Amino acid sequence: MRAVSVSKDIDATPQQIFAVLRDPARHAELDGSGMLRGRPEGPSPLGPGDRFSMGMAQGRIAYRSVNVVVEYEKDRLIAWETWGEVRGRRLVGGQRWRYELSADGGTTRVTHTYDWSRARFPRLVIELPGYPKRMGPAMATTLERLASAVRG
Repeated sequence: MRAVSVSKDIDATPQQIFAVLRDPARHAELDGSGMLRGRPEGPSPLGPGDRFSMGMAQGRIAYRSVNVVVEYEKDRLIAWETWGEVRGRRLVGGQRWRYELSADGGTTRVTHTYDWSRARFPRLVIELPGYPKRMGPAMATTLERLASAVRG
């Protein structure tokens, strides 16, 4: 399977964590990869099937990603699929960013997954540039920032 997952126990309720994840305006603040630039366009809070875009950058190349919420269970699961589009035509993408929450006593286990099994041109666009190796540490940083966001 083409996926990387990391988990963290966060001292917050699933409802508190889910509220942050559903708000695209908070995504750049959480991002451990350094690629998100903010300026989201679309609905907030996010719900099933919602479409939103986000300012992005890879090195000096700035662009906008187009994202669709493809998995959603209130206070338990949210995932969006991301695409690079030109004039409404999907050129690259198909990766999924997934957050699964499970309460255990006073903490919530958050499992963050980057899944590129549905991506277009995965070998060329994702694997050769080394994203799978970089995503684990970046996602661990994202979960640290998520924990800070729900505390503060």
